[in-house]
Amino acid sequence: MAEAGTGFLEQLKSYIVSSWTYLWAVWFFIVIFLVYILRVPLKIDNWSTVSMFLNTLTPKFYVALTGTSSLISGLILIFEWWYFRKYGTSFIEQVSVSHLRPLLGGVDNNSSNNSNSSNGDSDSNRQSVSECKVWRNPLNLFRGAEYNRYTWVTGREPLTYYDMNLSAQDHQTFFTCDSDHLRPADAIMQKAWRERNPQARISAAHEALEINECATAYILLAEEEATTIAEAEKLFKQALKAGDGCYRRSQQLQHHGSQYEAQHRRDTNVLVYIKRRLAMCARRLGRTREAVKMMRDLMKEFPLLSMFNIHENLLEALLELQAYADVQAVLAKYDDISLPKSATICYTAALLKARAVSDKFSPEAASRRGLSTAEMNAVEAIHRAVEFNPHVPKYLLEMKSLILPPEHILKRGDSEAIAYAFFHLAHWKRVEGALNLLHCTWEGTFRMIPYPLEKGHLFYPYPICTETADRELLPSFHEVSVYPKKELPFFILFTAGLCSFTAMLALLTHQFPELMGVFAKAMIDIFCSAEFRDWNCESIFTSVEDELEIPPALQSQHFQN
Repeated sequence: MAEAGTGFLEQLKSYIVSSWTYLWAVWFFIVIFLVYILRVPLKIDNWSTVSMFLNTLTPKFYVALTGTSSLISGLILIFEWWYFRKYGTSFIEQVSVSHLRPLLGGVDNNSSNNSNSSNGDSDSNRQSVSECKVWRNPLNLFRGAEYNRYTWVTGREPLTYYDMNLSAQDHQTFFTCDSDHLRPADAIMQKAWRERNPQARISAAHEALEINECATAYILLAEEEATTIAEAEKLFKQALKAGDGCYRRSQQLQHHGSQYEAQHRRDTNVLVYIKRRLAMCARRLGRTREAVKMMRDLMKEFPLLSMFNIHENLLEALLELQAYADVQAVLAKYDDISLPKSATICYTAALLKARAVSDKFSPEAASRRGLSTAEMNAVEAIHRAVEFNPHVPKYLLEMKSLILPPEHILKRGDSEAIAYAFFHLAHWKRVEGALNLLHCTWEGTFRMIPYPLEKGHLFYPYPICTETADRELLPSFHEVSVYPKKELPFFILFTAGLCSFTAMLALLTHQFPELMGVFAKAMIDIFCSAEFRDWNCESIFTSVEDELEIPPALQSQHFQN
């Protein structure tokens, strides 16, 4: 009985849903029926009465009607354009798809019918989620010494709340553990990492240092309170001294229980973070060789901690030294098919191959004799890099202005392109002809992937979530780069055409009221008169001439023509 009742309810539900599809026809017949019932009270049983009423309307009425229509459609157009620029979609289209389509039966909620398709799409959905994961920027700047200085000079905030909130979550993950409440200084820092107010975080760090030499407190002060890189480096050295001692003590106790193991994992993260930031301080202060040595030692000491992506810092420092053979050695290790890619990996590989041919490359000569093997390899490397992140070339070619990179990036997105170009633009300029080769060849990538959201060439299809995530990561004053370029929604084009058409009618009616009034009355008579079948072109022209009082001589000449 229960199964029969359930089947009856499902069948009834399907009938109701299918009936919504024909709702427009129901409404049409209801309107016709109401007009027929109310024809006597409304005095519309005689079409000649309606025609006579409409003929009494003055041109001012038509000016007001068309002007009001133009104003309303213009306001809708402005709102639609603003919504499209901010959210990348049409408001009317979104409301239609989200609310009206389920009512009209466009969505089937029966999960049993879609079980096979959902199982088949699980791999693509999982890939889409992994492609849209937000990563910590390995080349992120210092808040106090760089981001805050930018704010003091320009009055703009380079970091969004979403970006800083992700950083707070990272700090809580890397620098805290469950046993922090047992140590007063670490307990204070555990609360400090959750504070939203920067001054409250800095005060808590000073409070923790009054209790004990706390490595994480020095990290917070170096990141947020230090106003120069030299001050930050000094605080990181103090953090290294305290963090190294904690790491050695927890290393000896890590096998005594899960609590000690978690503490050792936390101390390891703290030590790696400090050493990496010290290497970045040395790179900022011009001690590039020292920075390279520190990064190499860190990668040897902790080879499994790939979450920090220290090899990207190493690649940038080696490019600064123009040690291209060492750069190629690092790429040989990390540019592997089994490892995740990044813009730094792909574009550095393209730069090395372009370096071999760019100084002698000429598009005119290449078009005459064809590309050599080395030039073909360089072009293919550029196409590979552009397919992975199509936003980078515009920044390298200075077609778009750069801003400070965010603390988190989205791979294959505009945020990653900014982070890469901010540090690597100088390396491309240093290689003679590299930017010229990039300028001549990068747009050819899009001919190989005409439908990037459906199918890729060397990588997975381009994820559709990059624009939304980049708008959260990047400040509002930056114009987010969108790929593939979205076409204007239908409703924006429709409202633009409607606004233009009604505005033109209003202008013509205002300038030529008699002529537009004649045409309006003629159209009304055609559609409303019961005798519209007897109309012909001669009667229309006659009404126009009578209204405009055309002289008889011109009338005879007109009819002869």
